[in-house]
Amino acid sequence: MVLELKDVSMQFCTKEGYLEVLDKINFSIEEGEIVALVGPSGSGKTTALNLIAGLLKPTSGDVIVKGDIGYMFQRDNLLEWRTIYKNVILGLEIQKKLTPENIEKVKRMLKAYGLWEFRNNHPSELSGGMRQRVALIRTLATGPELLLLDEPFASLDYQTKLLVSEDIFKIIKKEKKTTIIVTHDLSEAISMSDRIIILTNRPAKVMKIHEINLSLDEERTPLTARKSADFRIYFDMLWRELNEIMPKQRL
Repeated sequence: MVLELKDVSMQFCTKEGYLEVLDKINFSIEEGEIVALVGPSGSGKTTALNLIAGLLKPTSGDVIVKGDIGYMFQRDNLLEWRTIYKNVILGLEIQKKLTPENIEKVKRMLKAYGLWEFRNNHPSELSGGMRQRVALIRTLATGPELLLLDEPFASLDYQTKLLVSEDIFKIIKKEKKTTIIVTHDLSEAISMSDRIIILTNRPAKVMKIHEINLSLDEERTPLTARKSADFRIYFDMLWRELNEIMPKQRL
């Protein structure tokens, strides 16, 4: 087991008083899993990621993480004055891990994922999808055991989102990274994840956890997953469950 949340609650102090965001959240993630976290807007999905990353401390409960964490945000946060290569090694520089072994690892990933020829370019010269790949490789370069993705495709148009999610999924699988992805896109959650955790309205509890098993005649990827006859069944089920807890809202 890579991650476990035990009765995790989170409150924030505001001008109006205490704001309860999470209420006794319990779930665990096994090594190699991709797990999606979905729920209404404002239900505390990003707060949960920040607790897992250690950026926040829970009001009560325990967050148990085995190994290092890599956090990829919605914005790629690439430094425009640094080349692609210099952006990718930034985390290694900060952590003082710029060893020959890690440099070779970075070069391997840049070559494997189609970015080697752009290593001396600057971020402004790359497409949105390529920038996301750079951001992911930068995150993976430090060797995290657990990868956190906070709506990494939200800023992309629909067609680019499909292509980039395919790329990111293949990279995660090839690098064998345990991953949690926060998303509002049910199709994205179903196509990418092994399990989906549904949070209720704030203060959020775990409403349900679904295992995603898709019948496919070919290797599973986000694009092939959408062809499965099971895909629509999962989508309709999740849609109904989310609408039960937010009847007056639209996803």
